[in-house]
Amino acid sequence: MKLSVAFITFNEDRIIEKNLISIHDLADEIIVVDSFSTDHTVEICEKFSKVKFVQKKFEGFGKQKNYAISLCSGDWILFLDADEIPDQQAQQSIKKIVGAETSPFNVYEFAFNNIFLGKALKYGGWGNTKRERLFKRNFGKYSEDIVHECFITSEKKGKIEGKINHYTYKDIYHHIEKSNKYTSMMAEKMYANGKRSNALKIIFKPIYQFIKSYIIRLGFLDGLVGYYAAATAAFYTFLKYKKLHEISKFGKAC
Repeated sequence: MKLSVAFITFNEDRIIEKNLISIHDLADEIIVVDSFSTDHTVEICEKFSKVKFVQKKFEGFGKQKNYAISLCSGDWILFLDADEIPDQQAQQSIKKIVGAETSPFNVYEFAFNNIFLGKALKYGGWGNTKRERLFKRNFGKYSEDIVHECFITSEKKGKIEGKINHYTYKDIYHHIEKSNKYTSMMAEKMYANGKRSNALKIIFKPIYQFIKSYIIRLGFLDGLVGYYAAATAAFYTFLKYKKLHEISKFGKAC
């Protein structure tokens, strides 16, 4: 059976080549939907013969991913973020499932190694992540949320042997840049869903987030990187609720 591998991209030249190399032999076709990257993403993708490269204005992660799915012709679809690379065991599992005449499941989820500033995090809510990434065409799609979209399916999910290595951020500056972008979109999503913010939420939600990540979910066992991950999760929460408050008050985040 044919396998389509799909990505959405925007300025991913730090890792997209490594990703494409890892899955090139697995894929029958590779669909890349790009939001008009200004770095070297385009020229890197054009080096790979199996890549079908399409550019589309970004209207939210959910819509962008569903558009990429619509371009896939394979019986199976492996959907990856540009910073997600299946390990060798996961690649073999995918090959076995796609190559079989029948499969016990139509949707499979992967366990993740979330690699944060060079360290694979095991605690703080990072160590037990599972997400749907391999599915038969027409057996699932993404919610059309602007950010933090979820995979929608009515199918029972199988579990893939092996893991996806998720190379989250290049450095602290990259993390702050992405957090600023994502919290703006998240505040818009929350506002559209009827949620509002106030001073108490802006103050206490980040504190609770830090306690949950660092203490309740044992983030301290990941050492200094675990502390940083918890602290930045708290900062993300602060930005999200502060921007939501600004949208509620001024109609936009300042």
